[in-house]
Amino acid sequence: MTITIRLPKKLEADLRARLEAQGVGLSAFVREAVAEKLDREPVEKPSPYDLGKDLFGKHSSGRNDLSANRKAILGEILRAKHRR
Repeated sequence: MTITIRLPKKLEADLRARLEAQGVGLSAFVREAVAEKLDREPVEKPSPYDLGKDLFGKHSSGRNDLSANRKAILGEILRAKHRR
């Protein structure tokens, strides 16, 4: 595969000077840089769950039946509030 990139003149000059001093070819350098970047980046994007898993349950009520018994729980809360 052939790729063309445009670099600012100063960056290109600095790159060529460094590669010449190291005796490394431009193509070899670019291949190595791309491979290194791919190794550092995750293959997949994290799921929404993975992004927020440390937050889930952080402010938990401690009750495991909230969705199943929401009406009864709301009734309890309202009765307790109005007894005051």
